[in-house]
Amino acid sequence: MSMNEVLDLLRDNVEVIVAIASALIAVLSAIAARRETRKQREIQVERLRQEIDGASLAWGNRAIDVLNRCAMLARTRELHQNDNSFKGAQFNMAVGISTAVDQGRMFFPNIAPDSKGAEKEGAFRGSRPPILDALMFAYYEVQALTRQGGPTADNSAEYIEDCRRLVVSELQAHLDPRRRDEILGRYDDQREDHRGDAIKRANNLKASLAARRPELKVDGLRSGAAATPNVETLQ
Repeated sequence: MSMNEVLDLLRDNVEVIVAIASALIAVLSAIAARRETRKQREIQVERLRQEIDGASLAWGNRAIDVLNRCAMLARTRELHQNDNSFKGAQFNMAVGISTAVDQGRMFFPNIAPDSKGAEKEGAFRGSRPPILDALMFAYYEVQALTRQGGPTADNSAEYIEDCRRLVVSELQAHLDPRRRDEILGRYDDQREDHRGDAIKRANNLKASLAARRPELKVDGLRSGAAATPNVETLQ
């Protein structure tokens, strides 16, 4: 086919050629737009992740601080001048933990919400994750402290510090930047080996608390004296 014939063919099919070119341009534009949209979505997701991590870290810092102060209260309880002074400090520490637990539910929702507690409000159905369990067990220990101490409270500070260590460990796992789990489901998607170890440690703390404080009712594990205020509502 000569050059003239090619030119004639192009002139005779110019509309078809234009249509094909337009379609090709549209496809390329769509691909470019899709890539740009994906890039923008990834930027938005990363920004959301950073915002959630920042809020989680701020919450974790407050929780760690209140647990440290609770441990110090346990160590220095006998230095309070009278029972009223001690009870005031005890009340403040208990409120601090109670607040931290409820605020922590924004980042660490209960596990398996359909498994139990159907009669409760949505945020309280299922089982607390280990990080909030540790806070609650420290709450129970603080509520049971007395100014004079006693044989079951000699190592209360060490017990509260064990709770704090679990909180720190779980918070670190939650904030690990190398993980690529979905932003809103990261805790539930946590590696099974780590989740299992955390639950085991939390259960050990729970059993230890039940042995230390047989008068307490901790999540139905033991029966005994009536629970202190806010205990049932924080389960």
